[in-house]
Amino acid sequence: MLTEEIQHMSDQYVMNTYNRLPLSIVRGQGCHVYDAEGRSYLDCVGGIAVNTLGYSHPDLVTSIERQARHLLHTSNLFYTEPQAELAHCLVEHSFADKVFFCNSGAEANEAAIKLARKYSHDHFGPNRSEILTMVNSFHGRTMATLSATGQTKVQHGFEPLVPGFTSVPFNDIDSLEAKISDQTAAIMIEPILGEGGVIEADTAYLKALRDLCTARNILLIFDEVQTGIGRTGTLFAYEQFRVQPDIMTLAKGLGGGIPIGACLATENIAQAFTYGTHGSTFGGNPLACTVARQILRILLEGGELERCQERGTYLRKGLLSLQEQFSFIKDVRGRGLLQGIELSIDGKPIVMGCLAHRVIINCTMGRVLRFIPPLIITQAEIDVLLATLEKVFLKQREA
Repeated sequence: MLTEEIQHMSDQYVMNTYNRLPLSIVRGQGCHVYDAEGRSYLDCVGGIAVNTLGYSHPDLVTSIERQARHLLHTSNLFYTEPQAELAHCLVEHSFADKVFFCNSGAEANEAAIKLARKYSHDHFGPNRSEILTMVNSFHGRTMATLSATGQTKVQHGFEPLVPGFTSVPFNDIDSLEAKISDQTAAIMIEPILGEGGVIEADTAYLKALRDLCTARNILLIFDEVQTGIGRTGTLFAYEQFRVQPDIMTLAKGLGGGIPIGACLATENIAQAFTYGTHGSTFGGNPLACTVARQILRILLEGGELERCQERGTYLRKGLLSLQEQFSFIKDVRGRGLLQGIELSIDGKPIVMGCLAHRVIINCTMGRVLRFIPPLIITQAEIDVLLATLEKVFLKQREA
């Protein structure tokens, strides 16, 4: 089908929950996607930080084909080798001792919320269930994760929300400490607010948060759905802050496009989940786990993490150079290949201008351009992105 046909059919039959760009993608290769007419676009969004190794990576294609011939799915009433191997790899390279597998970031955060409340219930009784989250955080769109999210704009119309969540200002330890009570079970935080505008947590803040949680017997949950799996230049962002959580959630880049999520925890906390307390029909299925294990193998053994750091530094340098040229760029921030530009103007015209030049970027919070390309992006492709931004910015300044 041609682009117009695809879009017409989608608009007619698919619920209108996405503000889609006028682009119908039919295939991808490396960091490029192609529309129904065969036009190529440089993708600097990567499925919203999902396509870790880009599109059609040969090792992932081979893994999918091989596993599909053997076993796509069986229930979690049985053991499978891919799930066991992936769990072992995640534990071996993180603070955690146990893993629960699911299908998405929202489900991973649901698991973390349930685990924290169950642990608190088992150790401190039924009245200790509150979870503190951050203003402008984003944790998912299920009812619990929506309630945990610190953005009223995504909660509107879905009231009553799930009780037991309170949002506090980000990077403000005094405000957070003032909200802690005898009912506080956990604190849930993204090391970098992704949907919230690519804002980093201060290292001193996270360390103070860790000390506070330890002193008050409160669990610390890191939502690394967006920052995990090499996005910031290390396998997990917490490694760079040198602050270890009690529970961590993953998704997005873990499956490289195959749906998978994970909730990781230390042994004593994971014990709160017992037979029948939580589960997932599709979670940790053999296909998803095979792909995720291959992605981790490539990141850990192929040097991609180091290259991600180099490319992130290169991208940031280019973005800072643009800031010197254009007064409407207020800030450049982020780590690795999660970078953002905060503007003093509306970001949507910039997104559309880049699309006209066949470069795909993203805007969040209205005025923050977000760059989350596949980790395999090259310096030459970054140069294309930077040159395109400069052209679009020049046109915007002259308008």
